[in-house]
Amino acid sequence: MTTLATVRKSALRNLIPPARLRLSQWIEENITLPEGTSALPGKVRLWPYQREIADAIADPSIERVTLVKPVRVGFTTLLTSAIGSYIANEPAPILALLPTEADCRDYMVSEVEPIFDASPALRGALSADCVEGERNTLLSKRFPGGSLKVVASKAPRNLRRHTARVLLCDEVDAMEISAEGNPIRLAERRTLSFPNRKIIIGSTPIFEDSSHVLRAYAESDQRIFEIPCASCGSFTEILWANIEWPPDHPQDAAFRCPHCNELIGERNKAQMVNAGRWRALRPEVTDHAGFRLNALVSLLANASWGKLAQEFLAAKDDPSELQTFINTILAQGWREAGSELDETSLAARGEPFGLNKIPEEVLTISVGVDAQDDRLECTLAGWSRHNECYVLAHIVLWGSIDDDSTFLELDELLRTKWTHPYGGKLGVDSCVIDAGDGGHFDRILTFCAARSGRRVMAGKGVPGFARPAIQASKSKIRGGGRLWLVGVDVLKSTIFDRLQRGRLIRFSNELEPTYYEQLSSERRVVRYVRGKPTRRFERIPGARAETLDALVYAHAARSAAPIQFDQRESELRQQPQPPAPTVYRSAWMSR
Repeated sequence: MTTLATVRKSALRNLIPPARLRLSQWIEENITLPEGTSALPGKVRLWPYQREIADAIADPSIERVTLVKPVRVGFTTLLTSAIGSYIANEPAPILALLPTEADCRDYMVSEVEPIFDASPALRGALSADCVEGERNTLLSKRFPGGSLKVVASKAPRNLRRHTARVLLCDEVDAMEISAEGNPIRLAERRTLSFPNRKIIIGSTPIFEDSSHVLRAYAESDQRIFEIPCASCGSFTEILWANIEWPPDHPQDAAFRCPHCNELIGERNKAQMVNAGRWRALRPEVTDHAGFRLNALVSLLANASWGKLAQEFLAAKDDPSELQTFINTILAQGWREAGSELDETSLAARGEPFGLNKIPEEVLTISVGVDAQDDRLECTLAGWSRHNECYVLAHIVLWGSIDDDSTFLELDELLRTKWTHPYGGKLGVDSCVIDAGDGGHFDRILTFCAARSGRRVMAGKGVPGFARPAIQASKSKIRGGGRLWLVGVDVLKSTIFDRLQRGRLIRFSNELEPTYYEQLSSERRVVRYVRGKPTRRFERIPGARAETLDALVYAHAARSAAPIQFDQRESELRQQPQPPAPTVYRSAWMSR
């Protein structure tokens, strides 16, 4: 009996399931990063601040997880590892929402597939076709007990056919409201039938007043990552205000402890971060874990305090570059300057330069053209190697847009070269003509197609603050022409911020007063659309906006024309000057 009881006890013990591992443990034991696609290939070793985030993702008592994140902290790898854990341990319908179709494909090809192939516990989990006769595709995978669908937020209709217990949304601040509403809310509705649903949202914040991830974090328990001071041991969240460096030596940046006022060097960073902890500012919230993190705690070499200080100094004078630093390094929303431009103060900035007196700093010229029925309004913008914009002139070419002579004048303007202070001649490197308004599309497209080799482009403005400044349309155009999509809201934001925060846009004193009236014709506002605060530009009633539109297209043209500034400067200095004409004087003229 003793032997039988022992065997029985041993057999029953083998039926007991293994203890449930925390997700952080499971990841470190089972996830391998592949060579060639990861800077740190091999078995995953989570950073100290990643472990509690991972464990919250797998905690059944927590329904929502929100992460306000910078770059360089490994959130995408964490997200992919969480997907792997669900597939291996808790099969369920999983839905991943990303901003665009390109993001979805890149995520599957660059992250999911390589990590699954490199990790023995996941290898082959998504490769086989499902038994029901359906075939797996790149963005839709089925596995025993569940499925993985990766969907672009720009196509909300794709969400209608899916239900999910696990919803993962990455870069939500780059997602825009569609005609069907907020894609994040639409995705969340696909989880309503699951009482044990899990909603995970992460993003680098973009604009403070309309950030989805910041609003979600405000509803959470608001955890912050604190580290102990290497001198006094007091815990504190490292903020940019705590980072100091000697004048002209940003590489020596260090952390000033707000408790003991000691300056702590980079050599102590790893020790402090390894001893760090998360602290909830609202512990009364129990079902929504929120994490806020900045890159100052990243242990990657390219996130050292010295390197970040150097990045800050390079960005601080350019609002568009500074916004990138604020968003991606400090994980803070960008707070925009005033909503309107003051035409009087802009006109007072006029300086003594123009097409006949080009500043020495200008090494390339772009042109933006706003097309009207009876004229073409052309802004000529010069650009320095430091991306300063000099509005050299605004020229109106009068004439019907259907008249060939009007475009002949434009072609002559675009072929003109002006004398540069270095001695050479400087011409137009790129031009964007607005083809999106009125019935002029075919006329402008034909004109541009014949001059595409000179970077003369037909543009169409598209709204949205997450779009690139300019990109080629994927649609085929009749006649073989090419249409370029211009992110007008993005470029208007750049122009507004530059004008309100510094002098990165400078004006010729030869510009007419009407130029500034039209430049300040729109205001930046926040409106609620389907319950979500949405940023937009609105026209001031009664105002015209031709010069603003032309400057937007001049910015787009500059973005589409890469310039080697050292080579350009050398060319301008070495261009031979035309010989002075020989003058013959008659002898009788001297009498």
